[in-house]
Amino acid sequence: MTTVTEQDIRKIWDVAVEAVHPHSLMRRHISIANNDLKLAGEQIPLGTVHNLYLIGVGKASGAMAAEAAKVLGSHLTDSLVTVKHGHEVEGAGINMISASHPVPDEHSVEAVNRTLHFLEKVEEEDIVIFLLSGGASALWCDIPDGLNMEDLSQAYQQLVNSGAAIEEINTIRKHLSRVKGGQLVRYCKGRIITLIISDVPGDDLGIIGSAPTYPDTSSYREALDIIHKYKLGPKMPESILSYLEKGVRGIIPENPKPGDPAFLRVSNTIIGSNKIAVSAAAKAAAELGYHVYASDKLVTGETQQEAKQLIGSLLQCRFKKPCCVIQGGETVIQVRGDGKGGRNQHFALAALKELVLLRNNIDAEDVILLSCGTDGTDGPTDAAGAVISMATLDLVTEKDISIDEYLDNHDAYHFFEKTGGLIQTGPTQTNVMDIQLMIVT
Repeated sequence: MTTVTEQDIRKIWDVAVEAVHPHSLMRRHISIANNDLKLAGEQIPLGTVHNLYLIGVGKASGAMAAEAAKVLGSHLTDSLVTVKHGHEVEGAGINMISASHPVPDEHSVEAVNRTLHFLEKVEEEDIVIFLLSGGASALWCDIPDGLNMEDLSQAYQQLVNSGAAIEEINTIRKHLSRVKGGQLVRYCKGRIITLIISDVPGDDLGIIGSAPTYPDTSSYREALDIIHKYKLGPKMPESILSYLEKGVRGIIPENPKPGDPAFLRVSNTIIGSNKIAVSAAAKAAAELGYHVYASDKLVTGETQQEAKQLIGSLLQCRFKKPCCVIQGGETVIQVRGDGKGGRNQHFALAALKELVLLRNNIDAEDVILLSCGTDGTDGPTDAAGAVISMATLDLVTEKDISIDEYLDNHDAYHFFEKTGGLIQTGPTQTNVMDIQLMIVT
């Protein structure tokens, strides 16, 4: 039976996700009044705009486009948006393509080709609204000369499993593309106004979605150094290494840098972030009567270490109970086993292991912890994440289940499938990294 605190932790989670859903964000940044388009803080007379186009890519781009279309109505000339398979928005009146994530597929290539063809009709007097969100780096995958889809997919898979930080992964992605790292602006004559839902630590415009419309400060040399840092050279296709080497030698030109005149007609505005979700969660927890401890520091370390630290805080900090501890970010996980799961399920399982070790030293009636991805997807699974409690701990003891066995094999999904802790929301149509909630009573 679900307890009141378990119901509360789900309510808090739901409020956090709702706060960063496109229908909560878009209308603050796009509206029409008195024949003026108010867009990203700018007022643009519609009479000065010849055509108004909409393109987008990312897990949230479908819902972002649907909200934009409601506002723009007949003023919208045409649209083309790329979303993750299963994240399509029906009845939005938007042309959508779906592609694979986190490893690109042939649809990812088609999406780039169709988008570039779409941009060919844009003239100088036109405005392109570009909707960018997390997942874009895989959903758009073009094939530069000398590379092929199989090698790119293999490279992407190695990067995802390597334990590299997202800024490192996207540095490499930006240098295996013709559109990432600011290169998209080269294909558009008109003005580009980019609205962004951030899924990266620090909301770095140079990282989100591999930054198709933002100057690239990284280099081919840095991309190659990252591959060597994580000892990925032997695992990478030779064509990938050769391509990056050509970039280092200047045979392939670098991506456009800050100061490039092409960016004079481009603006980038972040409209949603993890900070907004954490703030909404904190408010919801307080309204439910909990003492709130919300961290303003993003969680970006190794998954198991971050889980251990959060549970360890129960001994190190004097929380006034009942309380709700809230944090957000995106941990780093290096996949070694052949199990099924994602970083949030792994986080919850690692936290459970720590609870087992510290249970007798923790002054609490119950501890409930939820770790979920705000996009509704955790790794290559149908779960957003998982939830644990003292009841989970009791079940593990009763059935003599080995937590270490599931942790070592990176098989948290099957652990929580067995114990009943999976959180399955389906696509949420947004993406601002992950959130961990811990209620202590």
